[in-house]
Amino acid sequence: MDDKVIIFDTTLRDGEQVPGCQLNTIEKIEVAEVLEALGVDVIEAGFPISSPGDFKSVVEISKAITNPVICALTRAVKKDIEVAAEALQFAKRKRIHTGIGTSPFHIKYKIKTTPEEIIRRACDSVKYARKFVDDVEFYAEDAGRSDNEYLARVIEAVINAGATVVNIPDTTGYCMPEEYGAKIKYLVEHVPNINKAMISTHCHNDLGMATANTMMGVINGARQVEVTINGIGERAGNTSLEEIAMIIKSHHDLKLRTDINTKHIFSTSRLVSTLMSMPVQANKAIVGRNAFAHSSGIHQDGVLKNRENYEIIDPVEVGIRESSIILTARSGRAALNHRLELLGFNLGKEELDDVYHRFLLLADKKKEINDEDIRILTGEVFQGEKSLKLELLQVTCGKSAIPVATVGLKVNGEVHTSTASGNGPIDAAFTAVKHLISKTVHLEEFLIQAITRGSDDLGKVHVQVGHGDKIYYGFGTNTDIITASVEAFIDAISKIK
Repeated sequence: MDDKVIIFDTTLRDGEQVPGCQLNTIEKIEVAEVLEALGVDVIEAGFPISSPGDFKSVVEISKAITNPVICALTRAVKKDIEVAAEALQFAKRKRIHTGIGTSPFHIKYKIKTTPEEIIRRACDSVKYARKFVDDVEFYAEDAGRSDNEYLARVIEAVINAGATVVNIPDTTGYCMPEEYGAKIKYLVEHVPNINKAMISTHCHNDLGMATANTMMGVINGARQVEVTINGIGERAGNTSLEEIAMIIKSHHDLKLRTDINTKHIFSTSRLVSTLMSMPVQANKAIVGRNAFAHSSGIHQDGVLKNRENYEIIDPVEVGIRESSIILTARSGRAALNHRLELLGFNLGKEELDDVYHRFLLLADKKKEINDEDIRILTGEVFQGEKSLKLELLQVTCGKSAIPVATVGLKVNGEVHTSTASGNGPIDAAFTAVKHLISKTVHLEEFLIQAITRGSDDLGKVHVQVGHGDKIYYGFGTNTDIITASVEAFIDAISKIK
């Protein structure tokens, strides 16, 4: 059996069915292009019959994408299949995904027909789809709760009718991993013509077992997995692409592979999260904010000595620069000293002991200690002449105005000014600052926080700036958030030696 697992991404179809996560055509094309760069094999672009917008998106994605197969979903209805074929007319590689329910619940209560009629309709839809495309996938909806013997009859019939892929969905997320794996194994062993089609998994996460079920399906013979970025999808979501990709990459004993470029995982996750306005939970495997964060002193010390003590995945492999050492009351001296060194402080043992004692007192009062707190703890006072200092900031912006910023920067005691435009007032100001410095820098992270509450709050800005292969941190505080942003940007640049 082939060791490659086909990655079928349904972010733009099943994932987009989440309430409030709908995308317009331009956004769908943007996601599709990122999925192509990620290395997915099949993109399920939509359900063309469902709406004019979905139809248009499938058409435009078909035009924009070159390598992945573009797939369109249908019911076992001739009109659905005709519309899907029309939507796929520009696809370089195309697939129609058609199907019908096979569980007793669907047959009796949803479709209100007989098991034999289901098989007839399933075969008719596959045969009709084959008139338009050579690649037809059949889904047996609610296969997870279908009788295995009956399901095997359905699958044998649709393969004879021309199905090239047979999808065995755990539509309600009900199956236990052993049960789902056994179902796939049963089909492998009891469908005589199973070698003429590829078995696909499509698992939902209602009981939190989508990833486990998918992997059990693969172990037992499935070679296509239907997944979404960040595990989004109906109800509790679908199997997460990033989890499957990294399980296969991490477990060499499985002797399996995918064509996913895992270093694009994190950026793809963030794009989907942003466009769909659906935050990724902090403890989400692989892409969550805390996936590579360590706050326990024992863990921090272990990671600093050897990353593999507590990390089975190198964060760089999924597109994250490095692990996060979060300073809290549970952190130890090793973690504090590591952060001090990143900030440019090299303390002796007695100095470190003194700072650590004060650090623990402060950490008991705050949930998390930031770099600004550490500077205060080490006695660094922002007084005296700095190599870079903001002397002037004037910004013009508005609904009908192009944002323009003039910055006056004192560089080693001499004031220089520059004016620049940008996508917004902060971008314009940052661009003006870049014109005044001799170093090439790029913004890695930009975070604004309100210190108190209300429109007259003090705003605290944290930035990370990249220069060469290093990251520099900067902070700024002001009631004017643009001023705070520029001061934070300058603070980070001033640390570059």
